[in-house]
Amino acid sequence: MRAQPLRCRCVKGRRYRDLHQRRQRTIACRRGRRALRRLRPDRPTDGGHHVIADKLEGLIARHLPATFPALSICVIHRGDIIMEEVRGWIDPDTRRIAVTTDSLFDLASVSKLITHSAFLALVEAGKVALDGPLVDVVPEFGRLNPRPIAGGQDPHTRKLLPVERRFRGQTVDPSAVTFQHLLTHTSGLPPWRSVYLLAAGAPPPPPTAGEAYAAERWRRGLAAMAEFPFAGSVGDTVRYTDIGIMLLGEAIARLQGCRLDQALGDLVLRPLALSTFTHRPVAAGVPRERIVPTEYDDHWRHRRAWGEVHDENACGVGGIAGHAGLFATVADVARFGQAWLTGDSRLGIGPALRQLATRQHASGQFRLGLGWMLKAEEDSSAGDRYSADAYGHTGFTGTSLWVDPQRQLVSSVLTNRVYHGRDPAGIHAFRRALHDLIVEAVDGK
Repeated sequence: MRAQPLRCRCVKGRRYRDLHQRRQRTIACRRGRRALRRLRPDRPTDGGHHVIADKLEGLIARHLPATFPALSICVIHRGDIIMEEVRGWIDPDTRRIAVTTDSLFDLASVSKLITHSAFLALVEAGKVALDGPLVDVVPEFGRLNPRPIAGGQDPHTRKLLPVERRFRGQTVDPSAVTFQHLLTHTSGLPPWRSVYLLAAGAPPPPPTAGEAYAAERWRRGLAAMAEFPFAGSVGDTVRYTDIGIMLLGEAIARLQGCRLDQALGDLVLRPLALSTFTHRPVAAGVPRERIVPTEYDDHWRHRRAWGEVHDENACGVGGIAGHAGLFATVADVARFGQAWLTGDSRLGIGPALRQLATRQHASGQFRLGLGWMLKAEEDSSAGDRYSADAYGHTGFTGTSLWVDPQRQLVSSVLTNRVYHGRDPAGIHAFRRALHDLIVEAVDGK
């Protein structure tokens, strides 16, 4: 529901809006101090909490609205939600709809964690093997064989990438790609390709497109992905790629015998009672006032992405894909992280496979487990204070989830940092500073 302004019938027009804005700022300031105080409820207030609360207020003030107009934070420590903080506006230009704990954010690549978990649940159930070839489930991926190496596209500039000298003139056997290659981004597939341009033209605003329309877009997109050239040899090194996780999503759907969103619900979301996770939220009946908008797309859709996924490829294939497309509240994202931290049996993933998933499997630009990003030794988005064995994932729209097993700490941070554009500098600095501040508060030093 739309956030209601302060009830005061004698205040109208501009004064009415200004009064509501002042009230929101006052509530936000008080909420920030209470949230940081709750981080250490067992310790008396000795001034340290006020210092940390002031640091939080200062950090947020430096980045909201300049880096992002909407922010939601949820921190779980030792099983308890110790901080649930929201700031900003759904409509930053008019400031009529405040962000709330019920606001849904576009998770971008944090969606991959649900896809990875669903696949690992299928592995645990014996329905598929980690080292099984993708072509065993998606045979059309191997029909064009051998496949050339051509470099792919840069996901940000969309420019073609050059082929590495050592791969010039070489070809790849696509049947060599296993599911473990997809999970560790070592498949050799390109970092990105403009699937959305090959699937169809720009879709109408939600929720006008029907199921048949979305299914046809996915069919065309899948046909294109099954023939894309590779960017390198299979198993060579880490090349972070959305294409591989889109294909993994198709495999999950076929193994479950249903559409991907239904499979993710059956395998992960409903067992964990994560009810706010949804694809295509407007079509699912979520009011726009609960959905945080992202970027104005002046390249393809020529409208602001509000209630539809920001990622062009996910949008282009119908809004449901393995790599992006999910929306959720910050608390549900944190609860998902908590399920991994505690080994919740409802995940359907046993201890051995969970441990395998959070252990390093690939070297290169990223430290990766099976789908999870592992904390980088330097310049991690989790800051400098999270433990070395922390694992998590970030999303291009400004989202992240980090789990610190040593501290029994889970932090979910959701923003819409692409609202103003795609410069990543501000969000990276914010993430690092915020995670360091969370650890400072939890550790009490």
